[in-house]
Amino acid sequence: MKLSALLLALTLSAATLFSAENFVVDGRKAVIHPATKPAEGKPWLWYAPALNGGVSIVQHKLYADACQQAGIAIAGYDLGEVRGAPKSAAQFTKFYDEMVKRGYSPKPILIGQSRGGMMTLTWAFRNPSKVKAWIGIYPVCNLTSWPLKNSKAQTLADFDMTESELLFRLKEFNPPDNLAGLAAAKVPMFAVHGDNDVVVPHQDNTLPLKERYEALGGKFTVKIVPGEGHKVGPSFFACPELVTFLLNDCK
Repeated sequence: MKLSALLLALTLSAATLFSAENFVVDGRKAVIHPATKPAEGKPWLWYAPALNGGVSIVQHKLYADACQQAGIAIAGYDLGEVRGAPKSAAQFTKFYDEMVKRGYSPKPILIGQSRGGMMTLTWAFRNPSKVKAWIGIYPVCNLTSWPLKNSKAQTLADFDMTESELLFRLKEFNPPDNLAGLAAAKVPMFAVHGDNDVVVPHQDNTLPLKERYEALGGKFTVKIVPGEGHKVGPSFFACPELVTFLLNDCK
């Protein structure tokens, strides 16, 4: 089936219902929504944030159905309000190791929504050889943007630093400054972001990430949605370009 025909079929079909396997990794909730017929290698989509042990992306029909049709599982790990500190990334690795132990691919597709962008990016740049692709939905990509402007207490608590200490060491931790490994590993990236997002402005997050990544030779596709802000809606959760990227570029 051609991709355009598949997208139309997914749009018109009834939503696929995912089963859920709940488990615990190092005292934290984790969940897998397996594909009914897993593709070769058991690919999986690692979604963040997975607060309260759930992955809300399975509620969005186009994406859930695309994953099921392609044999891709969806999984997540609840670390709460973390912001990409090394200790948080190390904790996410425990979840990754458990997924691989369960037979899933050693190279998941990472997808971060909003602050989940920071969670996934900071794990990805520390583990570039373990990433198949990265997807962002109005993603937080820059510590000096939303994390330190609107979520300072949680950010500093995660890094266990004062603001001045974190800013002094910013290049050590900020995703735009740590993309070389991902570019060398040829990890494709995609993001969809509204140009009227005042919570996580695209010009401070997605666009600088794209510019830095492309300067390193990386492939980064962006869809900017005119007039849209930071919200749950079809522009971001029924985005055909995201599905095209998932089904084509993540192979």
